[in-house]
Amino acid sequence: MRSLPLALSAAALAVALFPVGPAQAAALPAVQLVKIYYNSPGSPDSGANSSLNGEYAQIKNTTRKAVSLKGWTLRDKTKAADHVYTFGTFTLGAGKTVTVRTGKGKDTATTRYWGRSGGTFAYIWNQSADTAYVRNPSGKLIDSCSYNSSRVDSINCS
Repeated sequence: MRSLPLALSAAALAVALFPVGPAQAAALPAVQLVKIYYNSPGSPDSGANSSLNGEYAQIKNTTRKAVSLKGWTLRDKTKAADHVYTFGTFTLGAGKTVTVRTGKGKDTATTRYWGRSGGTFAYIWNQSADTAYVRNPSGKLIDSCSYNSSRVDSINCS
């Protein structure tokens, strides 16, 4: 009979030290990279706008509240200043995803445009390996996603 209280105490200690359940969900960032399409159809080419817009990154709001992305940045691994997309006034709805396309176009609630042009050097995402970074306005890294393959066109980050 003495082993029963000891076993119950051990079980309680195990639950306290190793919680199970929603704690892992809390580790997800509120704003998360979900996909990078880095090898757009037709590339490499002359950097036509349709091909540039075939290259994109998708960012999702994983929360139940809208998040203002004003001042947030999306960038690749290079240190080039023109490889940084900065969100202007933009709110990403609860559970919604925004696609940031490399080329030019009219911004909407679900699609933003980097506004790049100028031939093959206008592409942001390398076709074989790169890393995307999302930072909040104070520069804190919120999420990143890396890929290292030229055998596929995109990577699902989440």
